[in-house]
Amino acid sequence: MKAAATGLLVVMAAIFVIARHFEHAYPWVGYVKAFAEAAMVGGLADWFAVTALFRHPLGLPIPHTAIIPRNKDRIGDALANFLQQNFLVAPVVARRMRNMDVAGAVGRFLQAPQGEETRIRRGASRLIADLFESLDDERLGGLVKTSIANRIRKMEVSPLLGHALASAINEDRHVPMLEAAIRWTARALDANEGLIRDMVHKRANWVLKLAGLDAKLADAIVDGLRKLSADMHTDPAHPVRVKIEQALADLANDLQTKPETREKVEEIKQQLLDNKSVSMWLDTLWQKGREAIIRAARNPDAAMAGKLGDVLKSMGESLENDPRLKSAINMFVRRSVSGMAASYGGSIVKLVSETVRRWDAQTITDRLETTVGRDLQYIRINGTLVGGLVGVVLHALDAI
Repeated sequence: MKAAATGLLVVMAAIFVIARHFEHAYPWVGYVKAFAEAAMVGGLADWFAVTALFRHPLGLPIPHTAIIPRNKDRIGDALANFLQQNFLVAPVVARRMRNMDVAGAVGRFLQAPQGEETRIRRGASRLIADLFESLDDERLGGLVKTSIANRIRKMEVSPLLGHALASAINEDRHVPMLEAAIRWTARALDANEGLIRDMVHKRANWVLKLAGLDAKLADAIVDGLRKLSADMHTDPAHPVRVKIEQALADLANDLQTKPETREKVEEIKQQLLDNKSVSMWLDTLWQKGREAIIRAARNPDAAMAGKLGDVLKSMGESLENDPRLKSAINMFVRRSVSGMAASYGGSIVKLVSETVRRWDAQTITDRLETTVGRDLQYIRINGTLVGGLVGVVLHALDAI
């Protein structure tokens, strides 16, 4: 573009010389001469103006030239202020994000059929896997374990347990557990029948042993226990079963309302957390969770095709189709981004300003000239042509 603009200026100069030579023989050539003369003036003026933006024309230190290199710091500050006032102000960010449906976009992404969005998904998966593998396993595991333990220590679990037990009783979700306990008791009785008979034989006096009544007493006890467990299993209204359910209901109430019960539960909780077995269990839990995350991240297609994929697709449908959830998430994102703009907008502006200040004059000149230089050369070409037309008009007016 520089060559084109300069070449046009050279052509106008050549036309001017030729027209000046033939002007006396052909009067109409005066219009051509006027066009070329004015075009040279316009082209040179615009060449000077364009060049003066980036450097001194012909290397001469003419005042008010090389404007951009001399004012690069001020340009950086002005650019930073422009960004801050027009883009990084919380109300502006919130207004620009008002029509952005982030929740819907995430929902559509999660529902994308297998094979779509794979490059983004695989890239994100590799990043997650590499992150979990690169972190110090022992330190991170200790951090996770400590965080979970501290969270549990601060949490009062007694009301939660009481509420969960009460809800289970109200919805009859405790019945399968109670029947399982009854069946376990019956199996334990069968497995330990010999132990029961031996205990009865040892505790019976010599009179019972002499009469052989200890064996009959043991048979009666075993048969009675068997009948009790069978009756409890088949009869939901059995008195013992009703008492057990009442005891569970009382326990649920005590866990939520009785201070002494809550204190006992808290003591048991603290003892469990201090137990080395629980600490080892938390370590195992972390290791299994970490391995599962890495395994799923290394094979995102398989993870998306399995139960995890079904869960994510279900989440995507909810995000896209539930207006209240979508509105809540979009509002959260909007407020988060606006808060980040308010909190870190100044740092971003400072980064822009300081980056421009660190650039040397030649760097910023080259970058700006590369970006807008093509249009500036068009200004030179237009100046040459417009100047020529003005020259023709002035020549015609002078001829009149």
